[in-house]
Amino acid sequence: MDQDRILATFKILIIGESGVGKSSLMLRFTENDFDSDQALTIGVDFKTKMLDVDGVKVKLAIWDTAGQERFRTLTPSYYRDAQGAILVYDVTKKDTFQKLESWLNELEIYGTRNNMAKMIVGNKIDQPNRTITRDEGFRFAKKHRMMFIETSAKTSEGVKDAFEEVVRKIMETDGLWERNDYGDGVDLNGKPASTAGSCSC
Repeated sequence: MDQDRILATFKILIIGESGVGKSSLMLRFTENDFDSDQALTIGVDFKTKMLDVDGVKVKLAIWDTAGQERFRTLTPSYYRDAQGAILVYDVTKKDTFQKLESWLNELEIYGTRNNMAKMIVGNKIDQPNRTITRDEGFRFAKKHRMMFIETSAKTSEGVKDAFEEVVRKIMETDGLWERNDYGDGVDLNGKPASTAGSCSC
């Protein structure tokens, strides 16, 4: 992708309890890979990915945080200026679903953008021992006015859709982002501004 045609860079957080598959979701989305022996994240991991959404190119800066309590000191800087957040739980572990409320509270405290795009993701739907139904996840998301999807980082089901929907929501939200200013005048409809005085040599 041509660097000077990237509309904007969006910061997206992946948060949730340790072991719910946050790093696996990020790996699947950014590199289309899955590692069943994925090590627990120490502190913060970070990846970028170019994404074409409805013909518009954006760059995503995806931050994956450790779910363990001992890394909470990193929290304020991690949340700063994020435009999107993906809150992940494991559909086979009820406690990870119950903890979503406290992750939401943390988002409210440390997030610096009130109109952040937020999505609840129920991960590991490939596993047979589900304890949280799709309806329970959907109702929780609806109660908090958030988007909802279920995913499997292992099979890739729903993963791309989750990130794309968050990006669309960010793009639709006034005041949540600023376009990159390359001075080339490209707008969302792909129409270049006047190129008077430019040289094609």
